[in-house]
Amino acid sequence: MTTYEYKNTVSEFSGWLRVALATAWRRRGTGGIANRIAFVMALILVASGRLAQGDNQSSPWELGPFVRPAGINPVIKPDSTLVFDCPMAGHAARWAALHTFNPAAVVKDGRVCVLFRAEDDSGAMAIGGHTSRIGLAESQDGLHFVSHAAPVLFPAVDEQRTNEWTGGCEDPRVVETEVGNYVMTYTEYDRDGQRRLARLGSASSSDLIHWTKHGPVFEKLGGSFANHYCKSGAILTRLVKGRLLAAKHLNKYWMYWGEGEIRLASSDDLVSWIPGPVVLRTRAHKFDSDLVEAGPPALLTDRGIVLIYNGKNAAQNGDSSLNAGAYSGGQALFDPAHPEKLLGRTEVPFYKPEADFERTGQYGAGTTFLEGLVTFHGQWLLYYGCADSYVAVAVSQP
Repeated sequence: MTTYEYKNTVSEFSGWLRVALATAWRRRGTGGIANRIAFVMALILVASGRLAQGDNQSSPWELGPFVRPAGINPVIKPDSTLVFDCPMAGHAARWAALHTFNPAAVVKDGRVCVLFRAEDDSGAMAIGGHTSRIGLAESQDGLHFVSHAAPVLFPAVDEQRTNEWTGGCEDPRVVETEVGNYVMTYTEYDRDGQRRLARLGSASSSDLIHWTKHGPVFEKLGGSFANHYCKSGAILTRLVKGRLLAAKHLNKYWMYWGEGEIRLASSDDLVSWIPGPVVLRTRAHKFDSDLVEAGPPALLTDRGIVLIYNGKNAAQNGDSSLNAGAYSGGQALFDPAHPEKLLGRTEVPFYKPEADFERTGQYGAGTTFLEGLVTFHGQWLLYYGCADSYVAVAVSQP
């Protein structure tokens, strides 16, 4: 429900109450006061039910509804048997031993390919204390996955080593290009001594296994944006014959990005980006009261640009129905003629932590961190991170 629709529903609710009170007043001489009070309260309850129902109804432009397939999740779990020789550490690393979460997804050669963040068992036993790498898992049905033995993107002896060591490569989003190649946005996390800097980087590939790193997406701008803390890049796509392809729209590529607030950026080549204005902010007393963060690649539809995003609930002035710090999913609609113009926004989360595996792990407040979206065999598959520990999937019929 958009803010406009919500206000209309509240107005309609108030109208029902006025009618109820007027009716009760006209009947004041036909029965006892208890009957009149009961009559009014019944109407209030009916109207309240209508209002609550309207608050949870989705808008026509929203994707979903999404449901958890029974007996399937989590679809990717930590695996201490996955070992590779780390070029930076100089020894073997159990690269997926502790946590596997925050996945990107794309369909290739009739299979769903999920690229997920994996944390090894090095470093401090705390969130952000380990080295992250990006693994690849494949599935014939989108529900049951087999992981490759080695990560496909990781800190290495290359031009990005000072940007990625020892923190690593985190939180990918992936899009397919019109010519069948792939572009990944991900977080380069420099955790070296006292230095802590996360920057949004990009890489490209023709096969999802061998990647060319392009460095921070705003680095060529220089100035403050060259070393600007930034992450979470959701590139605009369109659905073409069942494939989500990076969309050159209004003669440019577009990306919704950021954590805390979401901004817009544009590009001519999907590598170097020019940052634009803030387009989505937090809201008090809502599920997204503490921060908003871009989710899977945005989608250009006949109703507008739909962006699935992640919202964190604030400890104060947040949504009292959610845990403080919980991450839930929202959706926003932007004007395709003006991609910075917000047209609508969900008032309540369309997806939130409910299952045990979404509320137990290294992030106990609860997380359904939405990052991967594909259409596969006639349905939407939405992949997400659970409590910074697992990968899960939700399903919807388009």
